[in-house]
Amino acid sequence: MKLYYATGTCSLSPHIVALEAGIELDLEKVNLAKTPHPTETGVDFTTINPNGYVPALELDDGSVLTEGAAIVQYLADRKPGSQLMQPAGSDERYREQSWLNFIASELHKMYSPWLFHSEYGSQAQDVARNMLARRLAFVENHLAKSGPYLAGERFSAADAYLFTIVGWSAFTKVDLSAFPKLRASWTGLARARRCVRRCRPKA
Repeated sequence: MKLYYATGTCSLSPHIVALEAGIELDLEKVNLAKTPHPTETGVDFTTINPNGYVPALELDDGSVLTEGAAIVQYLADRKPGSQLMQPAGSDERYREQSWLNFIASELHKMYSPWLFHSEYGSQAQDVARNMLARRLAFVENHLAKSGPYLAGERFSAADAYLFTIVGWSAFTKVDLSAFPKLRASWTGLARARRCVRRCRPKA
C-alpha cells in the first residue's frame, strides 16, 4: 500500500497507525504548495484524490481510500492484534469512532482552514480559537477522568489523530496552558512512543 502525504498535515496520523500496527507502507510526498499538486514522482495528485488533499491511501488492488479517519480505521483493522481499533460492532468501537468523528469535525476543521489562512482575518481566527478552547476542555476533562489515552489505558487510532491535530497548536497560536492533561499526553507521545518519533519527520 502507498500513503500519499505532506509534511505538517493530518497524513501524520495514518503513518503513526501503520507503524504501530506493523504495516509497511510506501510513502509518496505531495507538494501542496504548487497547483496542480505534484507528487514526488511527478504525478498530478488530483488524479489520485480529486479533492486535492492528503492523506490518500492506495490499496494493493489500485483503488484509493481517502479521509484520514477512515484510513486509520482501515489500517488498524488490517492488524486487529494491535488493538488500535476495537472490533466492529463492539461498544468500544463506537466510542472510538465517536472520538475520530469529534476530532475530525470539531478540532481538525477548526484548526484548518481557519487558523492556517491569515486572509480569513483576526476576528474569524479569534472565534475559531475560542471554539477550540471549549472543545479542548472537553478532551481535557475526559483525559482527567479516563486517561491517559482516549480509550483509557490503551493507545488507539484516535490518539494518533488527536496527537496530530493538537500538534498544530504552536503554529496556530492556540494556547494549551489550561489543558495540562492534554499537554502531558502530547508530550509523552512525542518523547516516549517509538512509532511517533519515527514518523514525525516524514509526515
